[in-house]
Amino acid sequence: MNKQTLKSIAEAIVAKPKGVLAADESTPTIKKRFDRVNVESTEESRCRYRELLFTSEGIERYIGGVILYDETLRQSTRDGTPFAELLSSRGIMPGIKVDQRAKALALYPGEKITEGLDGLRDRLVEYKELGAKFAKWRAVIEIDEQDIPTEYSIAANAHALARYAALCQELDIVPIVEPEVLMDGNHTIERCEAVTSRVLERVFTELDAHRVFFEGMLLKPNMVIPGLKCPRQESPEKIAEATIRCMRRYVPAAVPGLVFLSGGQSAEDATANLNAMNMLGAHPWEVSFSYGRALQAPVLEVWKGEEKNVAEAQKMLLKRCMLNGYAREGKYSQDMETAE
Repeated sequence: MNKQTLKSIAEAIVAKPKGVLAADESTPTIKKRFDRVNVESTEESRCRYRELLFTSEGIERYIGGVILYDETLRQSTRDGTPFAELLSSRGIMPGIKVDQRAKALALYPGEKITEGLDGLRDRLVEYKELGAKFAKWRAVIEIDEQDIPTEYSIAANAHALARYAALCQELDIVPIVEPEVLMDGNHTIERCEAVTSRVLERVFTELDAHRVFFEGMLLKPNMVIPGLKCPRQESPEKIAEATIRCMRRYVPAAVPGLVFLSGGQSAEDATANLNAMNMLGAHPWEVSFSYGRALQAPVLEVWKGEEKNVAEAQKMLLKRCMLNGYAREGKYSQDMETAE
């Protein structure tokens, strides 16, 4: 483990005003996204769409890293430049999703465990050769009003996250650790904070036990937010206060950055909530973003698979990146959404 290498990569990804573009949708997931805009999901269309994203002018000012899917890391632009090489040439760190999706946790109905540890060391060696500088592993924590998550499911997922992170750092690959408490359901913000606290406490206990170098990792947490079906939704200010309070209690100051997931929020809500967190003042870590849908959904709506729409779609991506760049510094306002 080269600690200085890990630290410099992690810090570069979250250097102000930058964040992460999550473009690591699996083939089934991106098909669902394409279906919404009536685009057929083929290897060619997926490649063209990712090329649209990665060649958008100006995004390097706001994007410090891009998470890729296995297929995407092996693809190239139409002129033959590998995507990882293209991103690196623009000062953007290429990353790779390495988990193999969440599956049902045996004998624990309603809970999940993320698979993919078998053979991970060898896959990481290959991904590093292909240009990956960082990786991501997502744990999925279901939540209900009383019984879920169980302590066992939290422990099992935290242990897997820590094993993954240690394997990454062994090869000087920065791990993004993603313990996502889902925002599905009707739980309150208070219930989300309680569960997120339990999860983060166990995750960092496991990371420490596995000798993970905190300065050379990034955390991708959920915001503390009510469930989508909760009748009482909260303001960005309330979400920011609850989220930062939770993070300050359980995330070591040594971690360079928090790259929040959007988790099904609208593009505008994700940006507003990020902005509210950064308006609270200085934090021990960079408070940044790692958005998938919150950056890409507006782009897909403009693109619709039409070559004639590429330029406008790229402008939309730049706009969303820029708005989140402002939010990273607490300088975003709703008026910016309609400004040309």
